[in-house]
Amino acid sequence: MSSASCIFCKIIKGDIPSFKLFESDKVFAFLDIQPLSRGHALVIPKFHGEKLIDIPDEDLVEILPLVKKIAKAFGAQDFNVLQNNGRIANQAVDHVHFHMIPKPNEKDGLTLGWPARATDMEKLKILHEEIKAKM
Repeated sequence: MSSASCIFCKIIKGDIPSFKLFESDKVFAFLDIQPLSRGHALVIPKFHGEKLIDIPDEDLVEILPLVKKIAKAFGAQDFNVLQNNGRIANQAVDHVHFHMIPKPNEKDGLTLGWPARATDMEKLKILHEEIKAKM
């Protein structure tokens, strides 16, 4: 399944050129043209879906092994794997994609904040039971 208006679907079809690293029946990987660091790559399922929950499991099987293969091929010692879902989660392209972003030093690559909060263990227990029951 693909979308005629999706930039990543156009890249997969070859309508938009890319620096392709890998392609199989289910996945496509290429270098990011607006990289956060040297070696920044994208790995995407060929199945068009806006969010991770929209992609069939069988179309996700190759994703992380391929991210790992690209990181090793690049020689990334430190790197981030990033996957966003929805605008407020910083998703810019409405097609599921995984970033492999090398972090060669403190300045280059992905910069993150982690606004952790104190946890009420009783509320966490209730949430745990609620989620587990739905799985």
